[in-house]
Amino acid sequence: MEKLRRVLSGHEDEEQGLTAQVLDASTLSFGTRVKWFAICFATGIFCSILGTAFLWLPSGLKLFAVFYTIGNIAALASTCFLMGPVKQLKKMFEPTRLIATIVMLLCLICTLCAVFWWGKRGLALLFCILQFLAMTWYSLSYIPFARDAVIKCFTSCLS
Repeated sequence: MEKLRRVLSGHEDEEQGLTAQVLDASTLSFGTRVKWFAICFATGIFCSILGTAFLWLPSGLKLFAVFYTIGNIAALASTCFLMGPVKQLKKMFEPTRLIATIVMLLCLICTLCAVFWWGKRGLALLFCILQFLAMTWYSLSYIPFARDAVIKCFTSCLS
Protein backbone atom coordinates (compact mmCIF):
# COMPACT_ATOMS: atom_id res chain seq x y z
CA MET A 1 0.00 0.00 0.00
CA GLU A 2 2.88 2.31 0.85
CA LYS A 3 4.44 1.64 -2.54
CA LEU A 4 1.21 2.59 -4.30
CA ARG A 5 0.99 5.76 -2.22
CA ARG A 6 4.57 6.71 -3.21
CA VAL A 7 3.90 6.18 -6.91
CA LEU A 8 0.64 8.14 -6.84
CA SER A 9 2.23 11.04 -4.98
CA GLY A 10 5.01 11.32 -7.57
CA HIS A 11 7.88 9.94 -5.48
CA GLU A 12 10.12 7.58 -7.40
CA ASP A 13 11.64 4.31 -6.17
CA GLU A 14 15.08 5.92 -6.53
CA GLU A 15 14.64 7.44 -3.07
CA GLN A 16 14.35 3.97 -1.65
CA GLY A 17 17.57 1.98 -1.13
CA LEU A 18 18.26 -1.35 -2.82
CA THR A 19 17.81 -3.33 0.39
CA ALA A 20 14.47 -1.68 1.10
CA GLN A 21 13.32 -2.40 -2.46
CA VAL A 22 14.25 -6.09 -2.15
CA LEU A 23 12.52 -6.41 1.23
CA ASP A 24 9.46 -4.59 -0.10
CA ALA A 25 9.25 -6.93 -3.09
CA SER A 26 9.73 -10.10 -1.04
CA THR A 27 7.35 -9.38 1.82
CA LEU A 28 4.33 -11.67 1.89
CA SER A 29 1.03 -10.80 3.46
CA PHE A 30 -0.12 -12.81 6.45
CA GLY A 31 -2.84 -14.50 4.42
CA THR A 32 -0.35 -15.54 1.74
CA ARG A 33 2.02 -16.87 4.40
CA VAL A 34 -0.73 -18.98 5.96
CA LYS A 35 -1.81 -20.33 2.57
CA TRP A 36 1.72 -21.35 1.59
CA PHE A 37 2.28 -22.83 5.06
CA ALA A 38 -0.84 -24.97 4.61
CA ILE A 39 0.14 -25.99 1.06
CA CYS A 40 3.69 -26.90 2.05
CA PHE A 41 2.61 -28.72 5.22
CA ALA A 42 -0.12 -30.66 3.38
CA THR A 43 2.41 -31.61 0.69
CA GLY A 44 4.74 -32.85 3.42
CA ILE A 45 2.03 -34.97 4.99
CA PHE A 46 0.97 -36.30 1.58
CA CYS A 47 4.56 -37.27 0.70
CA SER A 48 5.04 -38.99 4.07
CA ILE A 49 1.80 -40.96 3.69
CA LEU A 50 2.65 -41.83 0.09
CA GLY A 51 6.09 -42.96 1.22
CA THR A 52 4.52 -45.16 3.89
CA ALA A 53 2.29 -46.73 1.22
CA PHE A 54 5.41 -47.49 -0.85
CA LEU A 55 6.89 -49.32 2.14
CA TRP A 56 4.41 -52.15 1.67
CA LEU A 57 5.29 -52.67 -2.00
CA PRO A 58 7.95 -55.20 -2.92
CA SER A 59 11.29 -53.37 -3.10
CA GLY A 60 9.58 -50.10 -2.21
CA LEU A 61 11.98 -49.17 0.58
CA LYS A 62 13.90 -46.69 -1.58
CA LEU A 63 10.70 -44.88 -2.54
CA PHE A 64 9.56 -44.96 1.07
CA ALA A 65 12.80 -43.40 2.31
CA VAL A 66 12.83 -40.71 -0.38
CA PHE A 67 9.18 -39.70 -0.03
CA TYR A 68 9.22 -39.86 3.77
CA THR A 69 12.33 -37.68 3.88
CA ILE A 70 10.91 -35.21 1.35
CA GLY A 71 7.72 -35.09 3.41
CA ASN A 72 9.62 -34.22 6.58
CA ILE A 73 11.67 -31.57 4.78
CA ALA A 74 8.49 -30.02 3.32
CA ALA A 75 6.77 -30.03 6.71
CA LEU A 76 9.83 -28.42 8.29
CA ALA A 77 10.10 -25.87 5.48
CA SER A 78 6.43 -24.95 5.81
CA THR A 79 7.12 -23.04 9.00
CA CYS A 80 9.51 -20.79 7.05
CA PHE A 81 6.41 -19.21 5.53
CA LEU A 82 5.03 -18.34 8.95
CA MET A 83 8.13 -16.88 10.58
CA GLY A 84 10.57 -16.41 7.71
CA PRO A 85 13.64 -18.50 6.87
CA VAL A 86 16.17 -16.53 8.94
CA LYS A 87 14.04 -16.57 12.07
CA GLN A 88 13.29 -20.27 11.46
CA LEU A 89 17.00 -21.11 11.31
CA LYS A 90 17.70 -19.06 14.43
CA LYS A 91 14.94 -20.87 16.32
CA MET A 92 16.07 -24.27 15.06
CA PHE A 93 19.52 -23.80 16.54
CA GLU A 94 18.47 -22.33 19.89
CA PRO A 95 19.84 -24.36 22.83
CA THR A 96 16.42 -25.89 23.60
CA ARG A 97 16.12 -27.31 20.07
CA LEU A 98 19.76 -27.82 19.11
CA ILE A 99 20.03 -31.55 19.83
CA ALA A 100 16.66 -32.35 18.24
CA THR A 101 17.59 -30.30 15.16
CA ILE A 102 20.98 -31.97 14.74
CA VAL A 103 19.53 -35.48 15.23
CA MET A 104 16.70 -34.71 12.82
CA LEU A 105 19.01 -33.35 10.09
CA LEU A 106 21.49 -36.21 10.53
CA CYS A 107 18.69 -38.77 10.30
CA LEU A 108 17.36 -37.13 7.13
CA ILE A 109 20.79 -37.50 5.52
CA CYS A 110 21.53 -40.94 6.97
CA THR A 111 18.20 -42.33 5.74
CA LEU A 112 19.08 -41.49 2.17
CA CYS A 113 22.67 -42.73 2.61
CA ALA A 114 21.45 -46.03 4.05
CA VAL A 115 19.18 -46.62 1.08
CA PHE A 116 21.29 -45.41 -1.83
CA TRP A 117 24.93 -45.83 -0.81
CA TRP A 118 25.07 -48.38 1.97
CA GLY A 119 22.19 -50.57 0.76
CA LYS A 120 21.04 -51.36 4.32
CA ARG A 121 17.27 -51.69 4.43
CA GLY A 122 16.99 -52.17 8.19
CA LEU A 123 19.23 -49.20 8.87
CA ALA A 124 17.15 -47.02 6.56
CA LEU A 125 14.00 -48.03 8.43
CA LEU A 126 15.69 -47.28 11.76
CA PHE A 127 16.73 -43.83 10.53
CA CYS A 128 13.14 -43.14 9.38
CA ILE A 129 11.88 -44.00 12.85
CA LEU A 130 14.54 -41.74 14.37
CA GLN A 131 13.50 -39.01 11.90
CA PHE A 132 9.95 -39.27 13.16
CA LEU A 133 10.98 -39.19 16.82
CA ALA A 134 13.39 -36.27 16.34
CA MET A 135 10.82 -34.32 14.32
CA THR A 136 8.20 -34.94 17.01
CA TRP A 137 10.56 -33.86 19.80
CA TYR A 138 11.54 -30.78 17.77
CA SER A 139 7.89 -29.88 17.14
CA LEU A 140 7.00 -30.32 20.81
CA SER A 141 9.60 -27.68 21.71
CA TYR A 142 7.30 -25.02 20.26
CA ILE A 143 4.43 -25.95 22.60
CA PRO A 144 4.92 -24.67 26.15
CA PHE A 145 5.44 -27.51 28.65
CA ALA A 146 4.72 -30.18 26.01
CA ARG A 147 8.10 -31.87 26.41
CA ASP A 148 7.67 -31.94 30.19
CA ALA A 149 4.23 -33.51 29.78
CA VAL A 150 5.59 -36.20 27.45
CA ILE A 151 8.45 -37.00 29.83
CA LYS A 152 6.05 -37.23 32.79
CA CYS A 153 3.70 -39.44 30.79
CA PHE A 154 6.47 -41.86 29.82
CA THR A 155 7.99 -41.96 33.31
CA SER A 156 4.57 -42.67 34.85
CA CYS A 157 3.97 -45.45 32.33
CA LEU A 158 7.37 -47.03 33.00
CA SER A 159 7.15 -46.90 36.79
